[in-house]
Amino acid sequence: MNSKPPSRTLDPGATAVRELQAAREIAHAFLNARHPAEVYRLALEKVAPLVGASFGCVFLRDQDSDLLRIVAAHNWPQAYASYLSTMRVKVGNGPTGRAVEENDLIEVEDVFADPSIEDWWDAARELGFASSVSVPLAFRSKPVGAVTFYFREPEPIHEADRSLLRLVADQLAATAEKAHLIEDLQRANELLREQNVDLEAKYQEAEEAKRLKNEFLANVSHELRTPLTAILGYAYLLREGLSGVLVEEQAEAVEKIEGAGNILMGLINDLLDLTYLKLGRTVVERELCDAVALVRAALSGAPKPAGGVEIRTEAPPARIPIHTDAVLVVRVLQKLISNAVKFTTTGTVTIRVRTRDPEAEGSTDGEAPLDRGPVVLWEVEDTGIGIAPDAQSAIFDEFRQVDGSATRRFNGAGLGLALSQGLAYRLGGEITVRSTLGEGSIFTLALPASVIHAGQGKPDDSPSTSGLAAAT
Repeated sequence: MNSKPPSRTLDPGATAVRELQAAREIAHAFLNARHPAEVYRLALEKVAPLVGASFGCVFLRDQDSDLLRIVAAHNWPQAYASYLSTMRVKVGNGPTGRAVEENDLIEVEDVFADPSIEDWWDAARELGFASSVSVPLAFRSKPVGAVTFYFREPEPIHEADRSLLRLVADQLAATAEKAHLIEDLQRANELLREQNVDLEAKYQEAEEAKRLKNEFLANVSHELRTPLTAILGYAYLLREGLSGVLVEEQAEAVEKIEGAGNILMGLINDLLDLTYLKLGRTVVERELCDAVALVRAALSGAPKPAGGVEIRTEAPPARIPIHTDAVLVVRVLQKLISNAVKFTTTGTVTIRVRTRDPEAEGSTDGEAPLDRGPVVLWEVEDTGIGIAPDAQSAIFDEFRQVDGSATRRFNGAGLGLALSQGLAYRLGGEITVRSTLGEGSIFTLALPASVIHAGQGKPDDSPSTSGLAAAT
C-alpha cells in the first residue's frame, strides 16, 4: 500500500489492449471460480491493477432491502478487514449508493475537495484513499450493486478510463449473473436429487405396502375358505339326508345355504387367484390341448342362461392344437361365458373358436391382438346390454363394474374380468373387447398357438390391468 500505483492516464492506443486484457481476466475468473463471490474476488484481483486502483470492493443489494453489503474485496487495508462483513451502505448515500440509485458511473476526483461527502472524509483518511470511481452492476438492466475502485491520489478520470471501467462493470455483471445462474442450477439439481431420493423411498414403501396387502389378502382368503368349505360340507350332508330326512322347507333352506356358499366360495377363489397373480405365484403348466375341447369343458361348468337366451357354439369339426394350460384357459372361458350370460336377458350367447396367422396373412386387420406366430381366438359374443365406449377401458380393473352404484341391477365384485385378463397375460395372450351400448359385446381371448411364442404377451401395454403386469 506504500508504493505508488500506476497512473490512470493512458494513451488511446493502449485502451483496446487494456480492455481485452480486462475481459480476459474476468473470463478467466469465471472459469476458475466455484461460486459468485469467488468470481468477484478473482475479477477484482485481476482488474484493480489494470485501472491503477489501490483496492476495490463489490457491493450488492441485500434482498428486499435498500442496503448494500460488501461481497468481495481486494487489497482492503488489513486493519479494517474485520469490518467488511458488517459494513452497509444505503442506496443513494455516498458515491457507491448513488451509483446504484442513478444506475450511472459516479466519479469523485478529490474526496477532500467535495463538501457533499464530508461524512466520508474520516473513513477516507483511515483507509488511505483520495478519489474513487463507482460503477453500477446491472442484471437484466436493473442495478443490483456496484463495483468501487479506490485511488490513493486525487486525479480525474479520462475518457479511456471510463470506457475501461464500464467494460469491467458490464463484464463483471454478466459473468456474475452467469455464476448466479449456475449456482441456482446446482441448488435446483441438489434439491431434485433429494426429492428423487425421497420419492424412491416412498415408492419402496408403497411397493412394500402393496406386497403386504397382497400377502394379507392371500392369507385371509385361505382362512375364509377353510370354514366355508366346512359349511358347504355340512350343507351337503344335510341335503343328502345323512342326518335324517329333511322336510320340504328344510331342504329349501339348505339349498339356499349351498347356493350362497358357492357364490361366496367363487368370490374367495377369484380373490385368491388374483392375489397369486400379483405375487407371481400362478404356475402355468403347458401341454398340447384341443382348443375346441376347451370350449366344451368351459360350457359344462358355465351357469345356465335365463329363459329366452340361447347358447350357441361355432367351431370347426377338426381339432385346433394349442400349447397352453388347459385349466387356466377353461377358467378364463368360463368367466367370459358367465359374464355374457349374466348381462344377457334375451337373444343369444355365441362362443366361436378359430385360428389366425398374422405372419402368413400379412395383416391382423385389428382382430388378432398378438403380432407373432399363429394365434387361437375364442370369441364370446352376446346380445346383452353392451358397454359404452368411455367405460370399456375400465372394465378390466379390479373391483370395477360399469354400474358401480349401490342400486345396480347386476351383482358381482368386479373381479372376473380382471382375473381373466391377468390369466390371459400369464398365458402369453390377452383379452380384447368390442361393444355397442344396448346391442351387445364381443370378448376375444387370443393366445399363441405355438409354445415358442407362449409367454410373450404384453402386460405392460394395457393401462387397465391394475398391477397385473407383475404377475408375469
